[in-house]
Amino acid sequence: MLYKLFVLAEKNKLSPIEKIKTASDGLRGTLQESLADAITGAIREDDTALIKFHGMYQQDDRDRREERTEKKLEWLYSFMIRLRLPGGLMNAEQWVGLNHIAGEYSTGVIKITTRQTIQLHGIVKAEIKPTISAFNTLHLDSIAACGDVNRNVVCSSHPSQSILHKEVFSYAEKISIMALPKTRSYYEIWLNEEPLTGDQKKEEADPLYQDRYLPRKFKIAIAIPPDNDVDVFANDIGMIAIEENGKLAGFNIAAGGGLSTTHGNPATYARLASMLGFISGEDKIMKVVYEIITIQRDYGNRSDRKLARLKYTIDNMGLETFKAELEKRCGFPLEPARPYVFTKREDHFGWKQDHTGKWYYTVFTENGIIKDDGKIALKSGLLEIAQTGKVFFRFTCNQNLVLSDIQSADKNVIENLLNSTGIEKHTLQASLVRRNAIACVAFNTCPLALAEAQRYLPSLISKIEPLLEKHHIEKEELHLRMTGCPNGCGRPYVAEIGLIGTAYGKYNLHLGGDRFGERLNIKYKDSLDEEGILTELNGLFEKFSNEKMDGEEFGDFVTRKKIV
Repeated sequence: MLYKLFVLAEKNKLSPIEKIKTASDGLRGTLQESLADAITGAIREDDTALIKFHGMYQQDDRDRREERTEKKLEWLYSFMIRLRLPGGLMNAEQWVGLNHIAGEYSTGVIKITTRQTIQLHGIVKAEIKPTISAFNTLHLDSIAACGDVNRNVVCSSHPSQSILHKEVFSYAEKISIMALPKTRSYYEIWLNEEPLTGDQKKEEADPLYQDRYLPRKFKIAIAIPPDNDVDVFANDIGMIAIEENGKLAGFNIAAGGGLSTTHGNPATYARLASMLGFISGEDKIMKVVYEIITIQRDYGNRSDRKLARLKYTIDNMGLETFKAELEKRCGFPLEPARPYVFTKREDHFGWKQDHTGKWYYTVFTENGIIKDDGKIALKSGLLEIAQTGKVFFRFTCNQNLVLSDIQSADKNVIENLLNSTGIEKHTLQASLVRRNAIACVAFNTCPLALAEAQRYLPSLISKIEPLLEKHHIEKEELHLRMTGCPNGCGRPYVAEIGLIGTAYGKYNLHLGGDRFGERLNIKYKDSLDEEGILTELNGLFEKFSNEKMDGEEFGDFVTRKKIV
């Protein structure tokens, strides 16, 4: 009761974004007017909040800010578009189309995100509608890929890992459809659909989001043990598939995960999701997911966006109170969570075969960047493979790519192309630490970045690799992740080694996450430069090499030795 009174009091102190959402006429705002304004490359300030719900961010080239400011020129604005791809699946025709869209409208680089989808950067305002239209012809959209709604639903990526994969994977699509906003604004603004009028507007009634949407972004992940490649506990809702007698019994449901923090604000923190219980039956499973979202809608903090994620709602309510409210809304109780074990979080690189006889090849794509450069023509090679029409493309939450569903009769064709394009050599020659590393976008486009990430991490790893070899631990499946700010898009807080940007060239060093994503790491050193990072890691690697127990992993070692 006291918490309900607190929520009512907070409603009188809504953040500016909350007012923009409720006054937006179903997320339309003044986007049409912003697009028509040819004087500027940007859109109106309020519309920068609304365009996120359509799967886009307004950005600018931060490398050129100073130059353009000195010349009294407007910043070099552009837009990032992110696709909605539940479970990260795309067919060959869609990949070919994506390749051409990226070349025609964006920087040309295809970026695999840490949420199992694709985003394109550098799209100028006048090209947004042609880009969206081109995607639409491929039956692709960017609805709700960003914004204060349920984001892209992720699922364990590799079909060979479980005979249940197809059935479990289908839940990503079902949940994505269930949690889509009902407004038709996306189709009106970007695809020139006729606006709804009169009684037609009733079709937009949205019982899930109402006119408020959620207080903050919302993320759902589905894991299939023994793999935790989705970092299931880092999500607002984590669903863990439970197999019994070769069949899907249901899901353990966890809630309240989230990694974003703010430097210098102790009220913010990373948190792993708390286990709520087990549920079976599709109707009940979908109901539980739906009602967790409604509780966040009704009780989430709408006055301070830094404290608006579900993790804070659960901690403010108390876990038992939250669970009681969930069961009340569902009309049925959750059962006790059922046993499961995670034994792997890395991607399954190279060739694998599933129980149906189909083949899969996981390609290493460093930090999710697909382009042609001096080292490898990765983008051109993947286009050549897609043009055979003999593969599907599945994206992993570790920013890699699975060439999937290859028939045995077609395996030699794809294998020959992997060899002739250099993709197989590129994948096999990458060190373990490089293949397992993750970096967020950061500079030059992310407005929140304090330091480099994806542009810098490859060169830093080139300096870390000799240290691992020096101490004879290069065969360790070490997890190292870097982000340019504390928001945690690269999930550094659940890495064995996390590097989190504090200023240009400076990073907090976090240590002690476990190998399987079930333990947060802890800050070890503040604001280290490259020399400081390498010095600290050299000493830690030496200690680990000399003092680790048989089979002990780095994150467990630094925890056992109380280094953190």
